[in-house]
Amino acid sequence: MKISPAKENMLKKIRKALSTPVPLPFPQSEGNNSVFLPPADDAEIVFAEAFGKLDGRFLYCTNEAEMLAQLSLLIQQRQWKEVFCKETLLREKLASLNFGGFSQKPLALADVAITGCEALIARTGTIMMSAAQQSGRTTSVYAPVHICVAYLNQLVYDIKDGLQLIKEKYKGKLPSLITFATGPSRTADIEKTLVVGVHGPKEVFVFLVEN
Repeated sequence: MKISPAKENMLKKIRKALSTPVPLPFPQSEGNNSVFLPPADDAEIVFAEAFGKLDGRFLYCTNEAEMLAQLSLLIQQRQWKEVFCKETLLREKLASLNFGGFSQKPLALADVAITGCEALIARTGTIMMSAAQQSGRTTSVYAPVHICVAYLNQLVYDIKDGLQLIKEKYKGKLPSLITFATGPSRTADIEKTLVVGVHGPKEVFVFLVEN
């Protein structure tokens, strides 16, 4: 395909601009520093409050044994039969739970899906996940209930801190998808009435475990 002289001239200007970027005229101007005040409480408290305001269910566990016990109790109380989990490490940790094994049915038929995460964002009560996790792109979305098992060293204050965590983990080779889940799915597009669980889970639980 032949490129017109005008288009070629434009592309040359773009290439030249990219090769010699213009320095910021006001490096200390707004946009280079966070506009949010530093947290007054510990990150886990900030996350729990923000997540709770979004109707998320937060459980703090002092160790993995406590997490397994609380998760087992929750599964029994809710009488979930189809428990879906794809992540190998999580499956090994949860294998001791007495809920009848993991679901062999398709994800769309699961009662609950359990995943890990890349990070928890305290300021917004957000779960950060990526396509690099074994759970894939859909596990946290298709089931009516999503349970995320996270660890204290994955908890950061702001989104930029979570992105930095991912950059360091994958050494610059970012996953093809990074997603942010902030509480149960909700929309107000239907006659301006808030509806929960339209595009994703109706309930979201976070089990935060001390390392």
